[in-house]
Amino acid sequence: MADPSSFIEQAKSLVLENLSNENFGVSELAAALHMSRSNLLRKVKKQTGLSANQFIREIRLQEAMELLRDSEQTVSEVAYQVGFGSSSYFIKCFREQYGYPPGEAGKHNFEDPRNRPGLPWKKIAIGAIGLLLISFLAYTLWPASKEVVLEKSIAVLPFKNESSDATNVYFINGLMEATLNNLQKIEDFRVISRTSVEKYRTSAQSIPEIAGELNVNYLVEGSGQRVGDRVLLNIQLIDASTDQPVWSEQYSREITDIFALQNEVARRIAAAVEATVTPQEAEQLNKIPTENLVAYDYYLQAHDQLYKRTPEGLDASIPLFEKALEEDPQFSLAYANLAIAYFFKDEFLVEKQYTEAINNNADKALLYDAKSAQSLIAKALYYTQTGEYRLALPHLEKALEYNPNSSVVVQILADYYARVTPNTAKYLEYALMGMQLDIAVKDSSTQSYAYLHLSNAFVQNGFADEALTYVDKSLEYDPTNYYAPLVRAFVLYAKDKDLKQTRDLLIAEYQKDSTRLDILQEVAKLYFFDNEYEQAYTYYAPFVEAREQYGLDFYHAEDSKIGFVYEQMGLEAEAAELYSSYAAYCEKDESIYQSACFAVAHVIEGEYDEAIEQLKVFANQDNIQYWVLLFLDKDPLLDPLKEHPEYSGIIEKINTRFWENQAKLKNTLEEKNLL
Repeated sequence: MADPSSFIEQAKSLVLENLSNENFGVSELAAALHMSRSNLLRKVKKQTGLSANQFIREIRLQEAMELLRDSEQTVSEVAYQVGFGSSSYFIKCFREQYGYPPGEAGKHNFEDPRNRPGLPWKKIAIGAIGLLLISFLAYTLWPASKEVVLEKSIAVLPFKNESSDATNVYFINGLMEATLNNLQKIEDFRVISRTSVEKYRTSAQSIPEIAGELNVNYLVEGSGQRVGDRVLLNIQLIDASTDQPVWSEQYSREITDIFALQNEVARRIAAAVEATVTPQEAEQLNKIPTENLVAYDYYLQAHDQLYKRTPEGLDASIPLFEKALEEDPQFSLAYANLAIAYFFKDEFLVEKQYTEAINNNADKALLYDAKSAQSLIAKALYYTQTGEYRLALPHLEKALEYNPNSSVVVQILADYYARVTPNTAKYLEYALMGMQLDIAVKDSSTQSYAYLHLSNAFVQNGFADEALTYVDKSLEYDPTNYYAPLVRAFVLYAKDKDLKQTRDLLIAEYQKDSTRLDILQEVAKLYFFDNEYEQAYTYYAPFVEAREQYGLDFYHAEDSKIGFVYEQMGLEAEAAELYSSYAAYCEKDESIYQSACFAVAHVIEGEYDEAIEQLKVFANQDNIQYWVLLFLDKDPLLDPLKEHPEYSGIIEKINTRFWENQAKLKNTLEEKNLL
């Protein structure tokens, strides 16, 4: 039987050998140990009680402590020497590990585990093998008294209404929602969204089963009723691994104490799992949304209807929010949610009807509470409605500061960095965060699209294996998913680099639905990359015809390729028009791809030196899509540049920079326990 201590010793030695390499994470350690990542995670967890990320991080922090105490290096110098790419992140981790910032390391006593005297030889010799292993691990690693710290992941299950009056359900739901919202404001928690837990309202599953499905360590259960002017609440926090309460309490409070009760529950739960509550978070928890309890009661009724997300629920919520605001004209949360209700009313209408109402209510919400995540979300949705996405961004980012567990904000941000301002790294980070917060959504179709989103984010960053896993999950949940086969075809190309296979898969999809203009131009493009221009033309021609016939203003980034194919077919006038359209598109493009766009436009004009200069600019861009690497050097439009002495060096730089960025991204996501 292999000695487990030798494995830990070897793993620790490898981390120390790569101490200053910030990109040496879980995947690199697994490769160095010649084992799969999953095996490493299981083995480290079993033998140390730590995740592999924690194992690596604690070794780095031990070495940091020694350097801080024994050398004159600054905190920033030590941070980089022990493999932290960010000094601020190093300070955060150091404080969490030792209870004080690294700048105070010299002021505190620190016992180096490796300097502790070992057990006398005779005692070891007569000790049992189990004791020998325990002693060796304590000697080799860190203090044995250090408890294993569970991730503070938590789900608030729907509260039960114990009242015989069914009309009180909205009030009990409001207590549950307030508990959830308060916990979401604490960054030290990972809090699962209400969407994910709602399906357990009538579930007979056990606590460990629910926790396993939601991937959390703690669950909150509650039940209560409203009796006259009093609130009765039974609530408990359960450790999912033991199915035992960590904390429980029975409350009987006056209705007038409702906000103090909500605050106390959040703080008691945080204290029970030793979660850190920052002064800024405490300020958020201490907020009283309104002094008017009649207004608050109308608000709870309205919010209960809004959450149903049905046309009937939306229609019912609006007059109730308005009644709340009649009672308290300074009720920020009511304004914010009224704006959100109007946004959902307009969401699928071509001709928007409530844009002004959304804006007015969002502005009033911000006027009365500028530090409310809900107010900021409301204003961001207004800018989304008007297409001013860049103005929405700072509101969303600020909302995430005030509510770091908001699945709504995370999902909007993922979509923003996928479509509006492409940034592959942020797209993947937010898509992964969204998947952690919205673990189990309501229906298979929604879950399918969530997995598709994540697959797309993975493949854009060059993680083809992970992308294939999630696009296959997408199709498992919903085989009719409209876009999954298209994404899957390109994910397979990212893995196999087989243009013909990809083309055949897309043609098969197009034959199922000949209205799919997105697939039509993709098939044409693949023939273009294969220098089969006649075949490309047979697909591009109906695409262009449909675009013109129906006045569709899209895919102008492809006009250079279409124009080139038309030129090869002798259609000079049509090609010139398409090239002109492409040049106009480049001028309007404000993304990181504009320089690449300009490079192609210069090639079309025969300005090769200018094209090279634009490619040099593009080579310095970060977070570009993997598709650029896969197809840039296949693009026939760039063939005239291949004889240029600087061309191959530029292409190499683009490739090198992409993979370096991917390594950094992987390390960052692993440190944040997202990957």
